Amino acid sequence: MTDTPVIAGPRTAIGPGRLILVVGPSGAGKDTLLGLAKAACAGDRDIVFSRRLITRQASASEDNEEVGAEAFQRAIAAGDYAMHWEAHGHRYALSRAINDEIRAGRTVIANVSRMVIAAARRNYANALVVSVTAPPDVLAARLAARARSSDGLLAQRLARTVDESTSTPDFTIVNSGTAEYHARQLVRIIKGERWDG
Repeated sequence: MTDTPVIAGPRTAIGPGRLILVVGPSGAGKDTLLGLAKAACAGDRDIVFSRRLITRQASASEDNEEVGAEAFQRAIAAGDYAMHWEAHGHRYALSRAINDEIRAGRTVIANVSRMVIAAARRNYANALVVSVTAPPDVLAARLAARARSSDGLLAQRLARTVDESTSTPDFTIVNSGTAEYHARQLVRIIKGERWDG
């Protein structure tokens, strides 16, 4: 099934706040780094970590909200989502509330599919993309260790590709060291501090 991102928004780009899109392959450790970064930014009210809504069972390792398929479809019809997409046989979305946060000048961080990058860059005035990745053997080991039935076939997740011409990141974190170190990298990006990779 093809991923088809949909972003609902006005004709003018949403700003002045920033939208930081965290992307990367399954097993890269995005949720771990996001969890650590969220804790590090807890005292800053201008930094908001958005929860994804997903039509699969939520897990303890992710900051997601489980939504039934029918409720998900009703929310789309009601215009409740800022963006939604489909990947790995499941549907994902971000609440429309992120638009209000961005209009208020805040920085919103969200874990999304690489497929939404091009549309997000068009619809948000200050969209920044952070790619979290890891060597192929590390990705495979992490996915195998996770053993989540809703992940589907391991080989399919590892083989998934996207059009890189529309999803070029602004920053790349190769998450092969300690989670704490790479989370500090992510925090520096979120706070707009100098970071050289």
